[in-house]
Amino acid sequence: MGNREKLLEAAGQCLFAKGYERTTVRDLASAAGVSMAAIGYHFGSKEALLNQALFEALDSGGQAFGPSAGDDADLGALWRRLIEAFSANETFWIANLETVLRAQRDPELREQVAAGLRQGRSGMAREVTGTAETELSEVTIRSLGSVQLALVSGLMMQHLTDPGSAPTAEDVLEGLRALAAHLPEEAPEEA
Repeated sequence: MGNREKLLEAAGQCLFAKGYERTTVRDLASAAGVSMAAIGYHFGSKEALLNQALFEALDSGGQAFGPSAGDDADLGALWRRLIEAFSANETFWIANLETVLRAQRDPELREQVAAGLRQGRSGMAREVTGTAETELSEVTIRSLGSVQLALVSGLMMQHLTDPGSAPTAEDVLEGLRALAAHLPEEAPEEA
């Protein structure tokens, strides 16, 4: 494994252990077993390294979302797994929110986050339907994937801020049923 790969692995570990803001250049170099200068050489900055590690962790699911429940999982199982991941990996999810906030002042990071959201919609649609991302229609990604991603984001913030009263998976499912009962027969036309 080269220094770049060691740094990415170390950055992922630091994100889960310390979070974005509390991770130092020294932490990263020490965890990777490389010099601090290697960060600048391979990534340009600590922030670029942490951003890359964060996006890779989100992209792969893995430790961020917990173990996959498999193809036979229902929506309740998916929500339980996500809620468990918010508690088990609190520092990582806070780092995720910190990145979204920093992106509002950094156009390059903002585009990276936007690309991640586009990919996240597709991944969420896959999780719900069990259909390979390459086989999903744009309509399904834009509708189902977007709504699922919005629910994940809102639920994550509730669990990080007030875990004692945050909704359970069963609460989310009951809320979705209640919302569905109030949907109009046809979708309103866009203006």
